[in-house]
Parts: sequence; structure tokens; C-alpha cells
Amino acid sequence: MSHLYLAVSVKKQSFHQMLKRRKTRLGQAEQVLMLVNRIREDHPCMGVREIYFKLNPQGMGRDKFEQFCFERGYRVKKQKNLRITTDSRGVTRFPNLIKEIEVTAVTQVLVSDITYYEMLGKFYYITLIMDLFNREIVGFAASKSLRTEDTTLPALMLVKKNRGQAALEGAIIHSDGGGQYYSNEFKKLTKKLKMSNSMTEESVYENAHAERINGTIKNSYLYCYAPETFEELQKQLKRAVYMYNNGKPHRALYKMTPVQYRTACSVDVENNSSRVQCYFPKSTENHHHHLDLMSIKKNKTMSNSVNVI
Repeated sequence: MSHLYLAVSVKKQSFHQMLKRRKTRLGQAEQVLMLVNRIREDHPCMGVREIYFKLNPQGMGRDKFEQFCFERGYRVKKQKNLRITTDSRGVTRFPNLIKEIEVTAVTQVLVSDITYYEMLGKFYYITLIMDLFNREIVGFAASKSLRTEDTTLPALMLVKKNRGQAALEGAIIHSDGGGQYYSNEFKKLTKKLKMSNSMTEESVYENAHAERINGTIKNSYLYCYAPETFEELQKQLKRAVYMYNNGKPHRALYKMTPVQYRTACSVDVENNSSRVQCYFPKSTENHHHHLDLMSIKKNKTMSNSVNVI
């Protein structure tokens, strides 16, 4: 081997150190790929940048990580969404109560919408209810019909189960004006829960958050999970909601998942029931903060403000 070291003008020790470094890099690359594959099993359409924020790999910057993944075929192909939501244009039953509102607490404003889901040439329906404060899906239902008892009622009952009836008192439930949100059965339930009903008045963009979450769950999870029966659709919807709530980081939530953000903003101080609210600037595009839970415990007067347009 000595003549080989001489041929490349490198010392034996340096050569073996180089091999060791290369082996280490290859080992790290294999580990990164293993983790990326593991994430993609549960989040099939999660973008490489989101995966980077989840993994936060040491010694590998964002651009390098993206290039590393793209070169290995991990670029996500965006799916066209031909049918986005049920058509509720021209129907206004309640005033829009969330125009320019500042969302300052969990369960203050819930947004909801119903969307189509096509499976083997047949259409089913997905109803989602999301907490606008932390973008967490707190109620959902898969159904074969658009009847209120199959869509909005079971979804809202699940919200009651998840958050508790007391937490819903005074909450706003906002939708796009569909008949399922104005039916007698739904109004009776919101009245019983002491909630306020709100609907879009002029534009579908007044319910943009609900529209967006519909697309995320349907296109980034369900179509990738590819259920083939209604029972599978129900099961995979539950899985999709769990993965979204617990595994999908949001830029608007400082790269935390909805559950992480809610937990961080609801830390029990010294094991009592006091709620600690977190302050973040309204504009999140140019601010990147690491949330220090210890600092939250020390600052009991912090408050969160989310602006709704």
C-alpha cells in the first residue's frame, strides 16, 4: 500500500483519517435518510423544508439539506385539487364575527368547512373544525352524505369531547354559510354550548383558514394514504388529523406543531391551574424565535395575539 500513498502524495495517517471522515459522513447521510423516510411514512407529502425544521440536523444547513434530499428524489409533486369545497355562495345566515378580530386564547375562534373527497369514482365528505389560535384540528367527521347529523353535528360533538363544554362557552364557530351550519339541529347544539355563530358575508377568503386546512388534510394526507373503503377513510382521516396536529410544524407557529404551540402557551406555573399566554409579534414572516419554556414560566404576564384578516 505504501506505493499508493506515495502516488497520491498523502501520508498513511492522513489517508486513514480521510477515510474515517468519509465513513462518518456516509453514516450521517444514511441516518438522515432513515429519519426522512420515517417522517414520509406518516407525512407522505410533507415538504423537504418542513422536514428540515422537524429534524433540525446538526451541521447541515437548510439549503444543503434541501439539495441533499432533492438529489435523492424527495421533491414533492403538488397535486391538483379540482373540487375544493362544497358550494355555499350566496348563503349568509349569520354576521361575520371574526373580521379583524385578534385571537388571544385557545378555543376563542373555531373555523369550519366541509369538503369533497373522491374515492374510487364516488364522492364522500370531510368536515373539519380547527382552532384558529394554534391551527389545531379539534373536530372532524367523514360521511357519505351532507346531512347535518353526518357532518357538522358529530364534528362539533367531538370538539366538545376534546376541549370540554366549559371551554366552548362564548366561543365563536365560523363557517362559509353552508346549510349544515344553519340547520335547526346545529343551532340547537351551539345554543346549548353557549357558542356564537359566525359566517362569511362577502368572500370565501373570509374562511380561508378552513379552506386551507381542508386542502392540507385531503391532498397531503388522505390521497397519499389512499383508502379504498369508507371504513378505511374514517380510519385514515383520524390518522391524518393526529399526524397533522402532532407532527406538522408551522411557520406561523414558530416552526412548532399545533399541539406543541398550545402546550407551550398553556404551561402550568408551579403546578397550579394558571394559564401562561405567550406573546408573539403579529407579523411572523421576518421573525424567527426559539420558544424557551423556562422563560415562559418566569413571565406570567405574557399574551398572544393573532390577527385575523
